Amino acid sequence: MPTQISHFIGGKLVAGTSGRTAPVYNPATGVQTGEVPLASAAEVRAAVEIANKAAPGWAATTPLRRARILNAFLRILEERVDQIAEVVSAEHGKVFSDAKGEVQRGMEVVEFATAAPQLLKGEITEDVGTRIDSHAVRQPLGVVAGITPFNFPAMVPMWMFPVALACGNCFVLKPSERDPSASLLLAQWLKEAGLPDGVFTVIHGDKTAVDALLDDPDIQAVSFVGSTPIARYIYETAARTGKRCQALGGAKNHMIVMPDADMDQAVDALMGAAYGSAGERCMAISVAVPVGEATAEALMAKLEPRVRALKVGPGTDPESEMGPLVTKQHLERVSGYVDQGVAEGAKLVVDGRGLKLQGYEDGYYIGGTLFDHVTPDMRIYKEEIFGPVLSVVRADSYDTAADLINKHEFGNGTAIFTRDGDAAREFAHRIKVGMIGINVPIPVPMAFHSFGGWKASLFGDHHMHGPEGVRFYTRLKTITTRWPTGIRAGAEFVMPTMK
Repeated sequence: MPTQISHFIGGKLVAGTSGRTAPVYNPATGVQTGEVPLASAAEVRAAVEIANKAAPGWAATTPLRRARILNAFLRILEERVDQIAEVVSAEHGKVFSDAKGEVQRGMEVVEFATAAPQLLKGEITEDVGTRIDSHAVRQPLGVVAGITPFNFPAMVPMWMFPVALACGNCFVLKPSERDPSASLLLAQWLKEAGLPDGVFTVIHGDKTAVDALLDDPDIQAVSFVGSTPIARYIYETAARTGKRCQALGGAKNHMIVMPDADMDQAVDALMGAAYGSAGERCMAISVAVPVGEATAEALMAKLEPRVRALKVGPGTDPESEMGPLVTKQHLERVSGYVDQGVAEGAKLVVDGRGLKLQGYEDGYYIGGTLFDHVTPDMRIYKEEIFGPVLSVVRADSYDTAADLINKHEFGNGTAIFTRDGDAAREFAHRIKVGMIGINVPIPVPMAFHSFGGWKASLFGDHHMHGPEGVRFYTRLKTITTRWPTGIRAGAEFVMPTMK
């Protein structure tokens, strides 16, 4: 029998009442393992009301107390990282080591957020006028929401809620209905760490729940990570309803390989960046751009056998390098893009379609796929495939390669592999992309920096986590003060203490 998954509202697990549900599958086997409730607008409203009642008390909690709760939560995560990684692997399909790495990257944001007293320190200027002082503080927004994708069911929520909570907000999480269980572990562990009831909520659902959050008058801000069409819709809807919004969209990340690059290093980087997590990463490298025919031939000679030898299997197999895709529908979508690439005339060097594993015949598997001689007019170049499909676009010069990146609709992440410091510096300054890697294929910033792209990869003014996250989850208030001269108090002979 599939497990009946619950919401988490007011500090406890709550069964859904809408009567609508969605199945949750193990992608490795194709077997249904759970059933998740899809909340109605009324359920969303009731959950937000509970969070709104908790908001004043949590906002009044000192930053030091908030930090101590987050620190206790961090200790729990450290002790139980394997437990949540197993849940991620079982519902998403990624290999266990990758799932564990996902959780650890999320934990880094929790660690950053434990510095709440430092992060929320304001500014002060004495004597902006005669005997007039001015100071600025950052205060919480109230109740905020996060809408997160299937590809990182633990990490992406942790890119949002630790900073939001540290800043004194209540947080409502709407996770992906495809792999919802990790969010419930996070909710229960936050409660165990001492977070008051109502401060963190998990409400499952589909578009009905998303629209209810966007329309709710008590939701002050919305964070989103997902595809560009949905990101644009969420951003525009949030704007119409007067909400602050950061919406991270799709990507088509290029990696330029210069003639002087260490070819073995570049191939290793492409294998991990293109095929890790079955390509279901917004920071995956999906386009390799070798500069010059000799570079392209050398790259393909090393890359093709590596892709053919890629070990595909269930996430529970420690020898697996790549697991299945998340759903049958997504498998069909990715396979359709491979069909499209062949029809458009790209050279299919390695074909991952039709892969069947003994004992896992019903799993959602596709092997590593490699195209050569892809051109910018092809759909497989223009659109985000979100699967283990790497396209090689040959460029005759560095300028041609750089122009490819700058002209693309997306601007999330990119990389260059070279030994030439001047070329690397020029690349970093010239490229119109939010996150740049120099001999680093997946340049995801550490938690104390901020994550986000340019162009159609980001809607909104703030990047995610780090200093930008603090700004997003707070309002700036400036106070100007003048006190009349008065009678000063007499002497006190005790050690000054906080009262």
